[in-house]
Amino acid sequence: MDDGGTIIYLERLDDAQIGSQEVSIEKALTALKFKRPSKAFEDQVTAGRTALIKLPGALPVEGGIPLMADGRVIGVSGGSSQQDAQVAHAGVTALEALLKAGSK
Repeated sequence: MDDGGTIIYLERLDDAQIGSQEVSIEKALTALKFKRPSKAFEDQVTAGRTALIKLPGALPVEGGIPLMADGRVIGVSGGSSQQDAQVAHAGVTALEALLKAGSK
């Protein structure tokens, strides 16, 4: 997603369930809109703050991670909650390496 929530790239693997596509979009939007990992909302709901379930645009499920690029936030999501978190953190590492290489 870009910083306005428009999907830039979306790919669904052949055997992936159709419902996962919508969930991945919502996790990415959550990270984008609130500039924090969607797991932050999951943790709060797990801790008993169930009112967050009704927060518009916040899916309290791990996997959406905000990535910063040139001062803009972009969203990332796609697999299971744990896979999304791993992929997103790998993206953060790769983005940081690119930015570091570009500043030299």
